[in-house]
Amino acid sequence: MTASVRARRSALSALFFLPGITISSWVTRTPDVRDLVGASTAQMGLILFGLSVGSMAGILSAGPLVSRWGTRPITITGMLAVALGTAVIGTGAHFGSGLVVAIGLGLFGCGMGGGEVSLNIEGAEVERELGRSAMPLMHGFFSLGTVVGATIGMVLTAVAFPVAAHLWIAAATVVAALAVAIRPIPAGVGMRAAADTVADAPRAAVWKDSRLLLIGGVILALAMAEGTANDWLPLVMVDGHGLDAALGSAVFAVFAAAMTLGRFIGGRFVDRFGRVAVLCASALVSAGGLALVIFADNQIVAGAAAILWGLGASLGFPVAISAAGDSGENTAARVSLAATIGYVAFLVGPPVLGFLGEHHGLRSALIAVLLLVLAAAFITPAAREPADAREEASAVRPLP
Repeated sequence: MTASVRARRSALSALFFLPGITISSWVTRTPDVRDLVGASTAQMGLILFGLSVGSMAGILSAGPLVSRWGTRPITITGMLAVALGTAVIGTGAHFGSGLVVAIGLGLFGCGMGGGEVSLNIEGAEVERELGRSAMPLMHGFFSLGTVVGATIGMVLTAVAFPVAAHLWIAAATVVAALAVAIRPIPAGVGMRAAADTVADAPRAAVWKDSRLLLIGGVILALAMAEGTANDWLPLVMVDGHGLDAALGSAVFAVFAAAMTLGRFIGGRFVDRFGRVAVLCASALVSAGGLALVIFADNQIVAGAAAILWGLGASLGFPVAISAAGDSGENTAARVSLAATIGYVAFLVGPPVLGFLGEHHGLRSALIAVLLLVLAAAFITPAAREPADAREEASAVRPLP
């Protein structure tokens, strides 16, 4: 591994870490924010819809922007939007305005959606240069950020620290860390990949690849599992299982820790057993955790089930994104399309679950997510590795 590739991998890990801190800072304070703005469950679904719309706007615009400017400036812009959105969320909570919170979530989602596309394009190239699975590890730092942010949020919730001050501090932390972390990321990487995409094949042709669309379906389901926890898990534990706000945040911290563990060790399983087996197992384990949260009436069992939920959801997005990049020519377009399909989960998930939760309870609303994750297990064969890549891997790796 060259020094430049090592530096890029480390920089990407740090850049994945930053939005993890901010999103968990927001998630752990959702019960407090709901109370501050006086929102019902359905109204919270609409507020969270701001995050969904922003995420889709960011991810849909990222492709053309990366094509013109490359990954580096899009990453910088995305992270700054994440910081600004976090600060606006805090301001909306301070003044009791659900509309301002929704606007802040829109800014946050736009920055995160666009920034993640550029980070994943950069990460896919680093992974190819390394010749082994690296995306789960890089996404693991996102999950590590959520653990750190969730732990801090749990403590600050317990001591009734002001929500606005908490989120303003998180925003300032992102800006300060970004100035250091972005330095090793080279200019022109995404621009070069996007230019190849335009020259070699029209973007429209990517939509016709049925295998890529199935990979997108896997991403959609497991992103829904991950995103549902990010949006609703503390409220599910508070409203559905009777925990207080601090313990609800603690369960989310457990989920985030399981996600982190799964991503840090998951690359070894991918290298040994292949993407299909790992993705199928991930879907089944996540479904098991969801089922226990939904149907178990014991608080301890439901809280512990967050471990299975997190472990199962942990590898879905990074492993399927790698599969999308390897599914044919035009890696940048394929990664962008697959991520876009996955982000549909963030677009439709919050309002749908909010309205279902309003009428049937949040626990019952999660049944829709459970069914989607179970369905994903049947389409994971689409994520198989190319035959030539499998043969190359067998030549350089000892068989188990």
